[in-house]
Amino acid sequence: MAKTPIKYYVVDAFTDSAFKGNPAAVCLLEEERDDEWLQAVAAEFNASQTAYLTRITNSASPNPRFRLRWFTPVAEVRLCGHATLASAHTLFSTGLVNSDIIEFDTLSGILTAKRVPDANPINVSKIQNGEINHGFLVELNFPMVPVTHFNSAEISVISKAVNGAPLIEIKRTTTADDIFVVLPSGKSVIEMEPRFDDILKCPGRGLIVSGVAPPDSEFDFISRFFCPKLSIYEDPVCGSAHCALAPYWSQKLGKFDLVAHAASPRGGIVKIHVDEQNHRVLLRGKAVTVMEGSILV
Repeated sequence: MAKTPIKYYVVDAFTDSAFKGNPAAVCLLEEERDDEWLQAVAAEFNASQTAYLTRITNSASPNPRFRLRWFTPVAEVRLCGHATLASAHTLFSTGLVNSDIIEFDTLSGILTAKRVPDANPINVSKIQNGEINHGFLVELNFPMVPVTHFNSAEISVISKAVNGAPLIEIKRTTTADDIFVVLPSGKSVIEMEPRFDDILKCPGRGLIVSGVAPPDSEFDFISRFFCPKLSIYEDPVCGSAHCALAPYWSQKLGKFDLVAHAASPRGGIVKIHVDEQNHRVLLRGKAVTVMEGSILV
């Protein structure tokens, strides 16, 4: 018997322009599938993340709730920002939910996504140029990720990984076990040429690199994220990395509302509010659906 086709969307997250930001595949499942199938489909998409959504029908919450899982081409991960934004954008923009708040049941607990109005009016010229303003942003409520001290005995391999760029500070995230590196400026982050062979030798999962943005910039800090161990050489816009970046730069800059630039070749913008009292990070961004189709097997 032929299987029912599974609807999917490819969404560019943390951008309002097609083919910018971070692409994620979002698959709508009628029922749970086995892990081998989920991983095989993620490998087929070969995007930095593939998200799987399954509606939870017996939830006591007044908000719609979905099971959400994230897979890179080679492994499942515990937290992903851009694929969560892409999932919420898909549900909101297709009318699959009649609510401004969605709850996701994930390996990192219950995460919420909220539809919020876009303060910027629709720009007709951008629409004509293929840059679509959807009229709303998605606000993700994510856990704050503290950073801790890094073993100084391994600094040399970090220095090689960033191709000798001056190291202002090195820390380590406490959850995903990423190396957290601060360079002298946002300009040095943009210009840094990563050495992936050395990044693979670094301890932990991936490498977050950031620096303060220029004073005349519209941004507060600039960052990049590298994770070749999970087949993501440079993640175009890593939402979950901002769970660690946001509290660090909030403390350094003395402000709770920040705008971050992900300086990958595709680029992206993350608007941030740090909720110190509740140890949460609110990440706001836009998204654009660029493809849709069906999985037939």
